[in-house]
Amino acid sequence: MTAFIDKYSKTILEGMPEAVYVIDKEFKIQFVNNAALKIIGKGAKDLIGKVCRNICKSDRCEIGCPITEVLRTNRNILDLQTTFQKENGDLINIILNASLLKDIDDKTLGGIISFKESPPKGFNDHLNGENSFYGIVGISKQMKSIFQLIKEISTSYATVLISGETGVGKELIANAIQITSQRSKENFVKVNCAALPSTLLSSELFGHVKGAFTDAKKDRVGRFEYADGGTIFLDEITELPLEMQAQLLRVLQEGTFERLGDSKTIRTDIRIIAATNKDLTSEIKKGSFRKDLFYRLNVLPIEVPPLRERREDIIHLVQHFLKKYCKKYSKNIPSFDDESIEILTNYDWPGNIRELENAVEYSVIRSKRDDYLCVCCLPSNLRVEKDCGQTNSVSEKMLDEKTETLLALLRQNNWNKTKVAKILGVNRSTIHRQLNKIDPPH
Repeated sequence: MTAFIDKYSKTILEGMPEAVYVIDKEFKIQFVNNAALKIIGKGAKDLIGKVCRNICKSDRCEIGCPITEVLRTNRNILDLQTTFQKENGDLINIILNASLLKDIDDKTLGGIISFKESPPKGFNDHLNGENSFYGIVGISKQMKSIFQLIKEISTSYATVLISGETGVGKELIANAIQITSQRSKENFVKVNCAALPSTLLSSELFGHVKGAFTDAKKDRVGRFEYADGGTIFLDEITELPLEMQAQLLRVLQEGTFERLGDSKTIRTDIRIIAATNKDLTSEIKKGSFRKDLFYRLNVLPIEVPPLRERREDIIHLVQHFLKKYCKKYSKNIPSFDDESIEILTNYDWPGNIRELENAVEYSVIRSKRDDYLCVCCLPSNLRVEKDCGQTNSVSEKMLDEKTETLLALLRQNNWNKTKVAKILGVNRSTIHRQLNKIDPPH
């Protein structure tokens, strides 16, 4: 029994099927229920008083502690997919929740972590170790909802309209829709409407016959004809001129078109996926986009949220791109340091996933270390001015000798490691390493 858990609360927590442990503000475990003991593989006497990261061995301890995130944002974490290493070394997939523990005066006492093993195989079979759905990395509720929708529409041939800011991954969504559809083995044609000159659009999309214009020296099959029986992806659909929008509307309504310079009607059976980074309602009001075409396209709408609205995906995207570019550049860097992770997760990413990927590649290229990526490797618009190669050995020695001083400073500053590091004149990674050494008595 602890000051944190009264007898009634303890009875409730012991009866829960999920694994539960309670920590104080020093991240020391104060209570563990039986379900957690079975998963961890240790007895309560081996856990009480220990710093949780020395026991839990979750990948989240390395790339962003859930309780630290809850303390920082004052928001609970729900249904976070991660891993857990048991005492025997087995690695299991778990679903984790984290919340603050407060007293009757709303004063924060610590945190509560609950977790359970991931559900049996089924819909999530396509999720790999990087929480990826057909190449789309995401664990947020918004992305899971999109994954579920893609699965549900897999038997449909209806038109899909994907909207979202530049860089959110609309093309990846289109890829997943096509791969899971019943037309996955048929032609999949992609067209960036903004990349084609308006003078060539009609020929590119619908083809032409010999002599249709000066350089038309032979017949040409257009992309709609080539994709017959399959799927066509029209990216940046708002860049189509109004006359081309009328031709596209006819394809949607009647399934027919003519090659440029020809009077012969061609029938096509094609599934259309369109994407835009613009507000189509505003485009319609401006007269640059047809209202009737919008209604024809908007049968199955999918709105992809910007990265700033699903920050829980950032860490997983960072790890995904880190592995990708370490392989590309023949490096072996396991992670960013805590200070870099804090910067990456707090940045708003106006360029979304594309900007994040560029930042990770830049960091990997610049890094001369093989243990972790530090702040000085980040792009200039993200990093603070500092030389990560310089350390304060006197201050580090002081930290080794005065752990309690460090803990007191952390408590006084609401566990803000960056602030405490500035007070002590050391790198934030030094604070992180010192906390790893803490192994309090039972």
